Amino acid sequence: MTTGSASALPNDLPFFTVDIPPPDLSAHLQGNTGVQGFTCRDSGRPGPHVVLVSLIHGNEFAGAIVLKELLESGFTPLCGKVTLGFANLAAYARFDAANPIASRYVEEDMNRVWDDFALFGVRRSAELDRAREIKPIIDSADMLLDLHSMLWPSNPVLLCGAGPRGRALGQAVGTPGLVVADTGHAGGKRLIDYGRFTETSPNGAACLLVEAGPHWRHSAVAQSRASVMALLRHAGMIEGPAPTPSSHFAEVVSVITARTNRFAFVRDFVGGEVIAQAGTLIAHDGDAEIRTPEDDLIMIMPCLKVSHGHTAVRLARPIR
Repeated sequence: MTTGSASALPNDLPFFTVDIPPPDLSAHLQGNTGVQGFTCRDSGRPGPHVVLVSLIHGNEFAGAIVLKELLESGFTPLCGKVTLGFANLAAYARFDAANPIASRYVEEDMNRVWDDFALFGVRRSAELDRAREIKPIIDSADMLLDLHSMLWPSNPVLLCGAGPRGRALGQAVGTPGLVVADTGHAGGKRLIDYGRFTETSPNGAACLLVEAGPHWRHSAVAQSRASVMALLRHAGMIEGPAPTPSSHFAEVVSVITARTNRFAFVRDFVGGEVIAQAGTLIAHDGDAEIRTPEDDLIMIMPCLKVSHGHTAVRLARPIR
């Protein structure tokens, strides 16, 4: 493992297999935006600026496969412009199928640095420097889709952050079918939490994060592709019927963060499971019991091996 990854993950993780090869991105590293790895395709017609971002985490390359497909197909939007980008190239360059979790990042999680204190501060890291480099592109987006996948078993999910614009965009895109609003992690702000997408302002920008399914599986590529195409149809950039709006929305009511290095679930939960009864024991954190605070809560992306200070699971209330 790299030093950064090893400090953030337990040592007793199982062996993970890699069913899909990492894509060769060498032809797309130069780009045409002045930012390495980012390419803009402009229709020359009025319309929104859609930004599609992959590889915020260097070992989550299902989305990068889809963006490479678009770039090599010669895709140009019917209106507006679309920018396709590969974010954490330094971490991605370290990917090793024999140890696939080691290249999530180089020094720190790139999806925890999107706040003004970090971005405008004096602290340096590989990920923070890269976030500052791509920030002008993020600042120009009207709609942004951040493509991720998951380490632990879970149904795909769209995360829309805390703002109403993200919720509306998530329900309009409609795939995956479950849209979840939350306020993020204790460890720092994600790209969907960045002020441009959450603060009250006239720009109207919105951001979604798709968790497309298990890392390194064909199903995650298929879901990433479906989400990208649904957003492009919603934006009027490709032909085809508008995506079917999602009718499944949930709001996170509890974020469970490990307070010890002895956090353990009572069984191997799968993301998307519904825990029917309030007070159900789901985990132990050292000597403390972790129980559900309400009836009918959805388990959002439980992390079956978690270290102190990291999010173990989010519990979401369905909104009907």
